Amino acid sequence: MASFLAAAQREGICVEYSESFFRTDPHTKIRRVADVIRRSTAMVVVAFTASGDMGVLLQELAREPSPPRQWVGSEGWVTDPNYLSFSFCAGTIGVGIQQSVIPGLRDFLLDLSPTEVAASSVLTEFWEDAFNCSFKKITDIYKKVCDGTEAIKTLQSPYTETSQLRITNMVYKAVYAIAHAIHNVVCDETHITTQCDKNTRLEYKQVLTELKKVNFSQNGYPVSFDANGDPVAFYELVNWQKSESGVIKLVTVGYYDASLPKGQEFRITRNLTWVEGGTEVPVSVCSDSCPPGTHKVLQKGKPICCYDCIPCPEGEISNTSDSLDCFKCPSELWPNEERNTCFPKPEEFLSFDDVLAIVLAAFSITGACLAMITGVIFFCHRTTPIVRANNSELSFLLLFSLTLCFLCSLTFIGAPSEWSCMLRHTAFGIIFVLCISCVLGKTVMVLMAFKATLPGSNAMKWFGPTQQRMTVVSLTFIQVLTCTVWLVLSPPFPVKNLATYKEKIILECALGSAVGFWAVLGYIGLLAVFCFVLAVLARKLPDNFNEAKLITFSMLIFCAVWITFIPAYVSSPGKFTVAVEIFAILTSSFGLILCIFAPKCFIILFRPEKNSKKYLLKKN
Repeated sequence: MASFLAAAQREGICVEYSESFFRTDPHTKIRRVADVIRRSTAMVVVAFTASGDMGVLLQELAREPSPPRQWVGSEGWVTDPNYLSFSFCAGTIGVGIQQSVIPGLRDFLLDLSPTEVAASSVLTEFWEDAFNCSFKKITDIYKKVCDGTEAIKTLQSPYTETSQLRITNMVYKAVYAIAHAIHNVVCDETHITTQCDKNTRLEYKQVLTELKKVNFSQNGYPVSFDANGDPVAFYELVNWQKSESGVIKLVTVGYYDASLPKGQEFRITRNLTWVEGGTEVPVSVCSDSCPPGTHKVLQKGKPICCYDCIPCPEGEISNTSDSLDCFKCPSELWPNEERNTCFPKPEEFLSFDDVLAIVLAAFSITGACLAMITGVIFFCHRTTPIVRANNSELSFLLLFSLTLCFLCSLTFIGAPSEWSCMLRHTAFGIIFVLCISCVLGKTVMVLMAFKATLPGSNAMKWFGPTQQRMTVVSLTFIQVLTCTVWLVLSPPFPVKNLATYKEKIILECALGSAVGFWAVLGYIGLLAVFCFVLAVLARKLPDNFNEAKLITFSMLIFCAVWITFIPAYVSSPGKFTVAVEIFAILTSSFGLILCIFAPKCFIILFRPEKNSKKYLLKKN
């Protein structure tokens, strides 16, 4: 059994239980072994037992048969015809010693006369049992007197059945092997004659030495021994097959011959019948094979072949059956739903095909068109007082910068590239500073214009059109310089974000230098706050059309949008980060154009009577 267990382990065969017993054991132990067979999940039972031991177990199982079992028997019992009556063993397979017909043995056994039988107590017992008669005085009314008319040649009993001899044939060949060994010791063969010295004193070592050398054929079967003194293994594969009449018969279905080349030793010569009359090899497994996408987890307290098939964890796959472990996909790959293969992760970015991008792009183009229409209206009415007030040159420059503000949001849509990443942030920063600079210039001009009306004031001399242009250019140049340094030292670049989502890749622009990015935003915020403070100070100046009031509202919206932008930008994942930035650009741009220019356009188009110098100079 130990050899079998070791071989089974090498072949990957799992053994659920291993029990040993002997026919003289208490009945409780025999019943316990039978109960183990009944309760087990293993369908195949391999029995290495002697014939007498197996009979005890089969009788116990016959009392309460187990579920269908495929029996595999050893040569000790599988060829015993006495067990063919156990119907639950139909389909049993096993190896048996080769059967043979010994020439002359049947005739020798049948050559018995009544006189010879009467002279032997053994033969007398056999004769009386076989023919149900007695040589002595009759004491049993059911027995007759053995009178010598019994025909032994017509008797059907194991005694007269010599066609299924197996162990007997081994004894027969063993006797001939020893005879050949003795012959080789006492005889000297030449090419012509053979001389034997029958008076030679035999030593067992001489016989043993010659026994290892014998090589002959007896009754059609070769006899020889290997270096270890073992005969060449030859076994028949036998199968218990049930006939149409329901009788189980022992059928030879193949053989094992160790003398054949490797790989050809085992041969099947006819079809086998398995348990329950099946023609397919029965399957006996504790757990079914684990498909790809799962891995095996052993069940506690059970054999190694008993396991659960657990799906691979998220992000891991197994692409083979009965995998012991799952392995992770590469960083840019992700498992399919079955988790048996890795495929490229989908790439996510704010593309022009997205509904969100289409909506944002539509607002961007609408805003740009609105700014250009406003510019056309102002150009057509450029000589009117409301357009000329507060420096029309700054108004046109502000409308131009607002048009660029709306259009620069389009650079944030689409797959990030090296150039788009550098363009989107720097263009946004420079254009917004230009826009805020124009608003700041207009705000300062309102303050200077009020101070110029005071007696003895010379304010407008120090903040005329030239100074206004220089202010806008200077403030914008600082932002251009900041962006240039940012692009030279550590520019933004496209990157694949693998950390935000496990199952997809976010294509985005890395800032390169976070200091550069926040410096650009901080400068815009500083100008906006400064402009807002000045506009608040100028909002109550006495003027029928004080532009500072409109600038105050526009800067209030601008600052509120960008203050809320910072936490939204940091917390938004994936493409929504870009969407938040575009939304902030569009909202602040619409706030500026609507708060500053919408009231003026309304007066120009619908209230032309207010578009006069007299009305503008009228005191509140």
